[in-house]
Amino acid sequence: MMHSAVLVGVMAIFSFLLRALPFILVRKEPPKFIAYLGKVLPPAIIGMLVIYCLKDINLTVKPFGLPEIIACLGVVIVHVWRRNSIISIIAGTTIYILITSFI
Repeated sequence: MMHSAVLVGVMAIFSFLLRALPFILVRKEPPKFIAYLGKVLPPAIIGMLVIYCLKDINLTVKPFGLPEIIACLGVVIVHVWRRNSIISIIAGTTIYILITSFI
C-alpha cells in the first residue's frame, strides 16, 4: 500500500513539474499565436464535445432525443444564469439522468 502511495506521489510531482516548467523558465509575454490559441481553443473543444455527445441521437425513434435536448437546454439556462461551467455541467448531467431514469 505504501509503495502505491509513493508511486502516485512521485507521478503527481513530476506531472506538476512538467506542466509548470515552461512557466518557470520563460517569464515573458507568450507569443501572439499562443495567446490566440488560448482564447479560441476552449470554446472549440467544448463544441466538439457537444457534437460528439449528441452524434448518436436517433430522432426517428422514441423518445426522439428529448432527454438530450432538455438536458442541453438545462445546461444553457444554468450557464446563462450562473456563469459557471462546473455547475452547468452538473445540472445538465443531473437533468439527463433524472429524465432517463424516471421517464
